[in-house]
Amino acid sequence: MKVKIKRIDKSLPLPTYQTPGSVGFDIYSREDMEIKPREIALIPGNIIVETPPGYMLLVALRSSTPRKKGLIKPHGIGVIDNDYCGEEDEVKVQVYNNTDNMVKVEKGERIAQGIFVKVDRFDWDETDVMGKSRGGFGSTGTR
Repeated sequence: MKVKIKRIDKSLPLPTYQTPGSVGFDIYSREDMEIKPREIALIPGNIIVETPPGYMLLVALRSSTPRKKGLIKPHGIGVIDNDYCGEEDEVKVQVYNNTDNMVKVEKGERIAQGIFVKVDRFDWDETDVMGKSRGGFGSTGTR
């Protein structure tokens, strides 16, 4: 499937799948940044993506980013809707500096990954009665 994409800074590469088995493509930082300790920042990802109907674009940090940089996603993942694709809709990577030190992110650094996920829309079937409980929060496993 072909997906329409625009790079803002054409000196940076298009996102790439690093291996044949990679599920996510790398997202590169568009600029040099310094993120203060305990600060939330948005790293510009240099791309505007026209996600196909029936899909969303999930943005997650690369597995090495927390270990190497001390940056984490404050809400775990980023969800890019398929209608977020206008001229001003650059994919940005929200990060939290979980360290006591300034963290540098360099232009062109692979900071996150994007994964296309198939999604459906559902209609609600409202009811006044639900089935029997299967247990409380976190109790569905066996001991």
